[in-house]
Amino acid sequence: MADVITIEAQARERIGKGASRATRRAGFVPAVIYGDKKDPESIQIKANELQRLLNRGGFMSHTYDVIVDGKKTTVLPRDLQLHPVTDVPMHIDFLRLGKGATVTMAVPVHVVGEEESQGLKRGGVINNTRHDIELNVPADAIPEFIEVNVAELDLGDAIKISDISLPDGAVPTITDRDFTILAIVAPSGLKSAQDAAGEGEEDEEAVEGEEAAEGGDTEE
Repeated sequence: MADVITIEAQARERIGKGASRATRRAGFVPAVIYGDKKDPESIQIKANELQRLLNRGGFMSHTYDVIVDGKKTTVLPRDLQLHPVTDVPMHIDFLRLGKGATVTMAVPVHVVGEEESQGLKRGGVINNTRHDIELNVPADAIPEFIEVNVAELDLGDAIKISDISLPDGAVPTITDRDFTILAIVAPSGLKSAQDAAGEGEEDEEAVEGEEAAEGGDTEE
């Protein structure tokens, strides 16, 4: 489970485009907290502090405790607007998380055991069908990643969602099929060599069959 990180913020009295531009000129990023059947709360966060959090990675999959005037609100980022040219944060929407809340998250897949995989040792490669898995998870127990172990996989083997031990309370949003997460496949060069070898064997068998047939037709 990802650790909850604290963000110090300030209440924002004025809202609107002009107020948001003034907020950014002052070195802050405007934001809003909504949800949990409560009124939206306009806040602002120091731009350098927010950039530090973004540089950590996984910003959208972490929960945060936002502190405003000593009051703590647990939130989850739901929308991050960036400048189209500079990628500077322009605005953030936070979802307020009530007690016992469940959220839908795309949780990254973390592959381990590559050094032990017989399929990879034989020249295979990992075909990632899914780089993340969408889950319904408790808001206070969002996993940082889902670990997928390929140590026992050989060429042609695959891992499906049913093969994964998910954290308590986590349920895939796709429930109508046992979908594939990744597979160990032969690279194109190896496939071509195998196909060529297979065709060669078939040709030899065909020739042997023809010779046998001709021999059977010989008159005594």
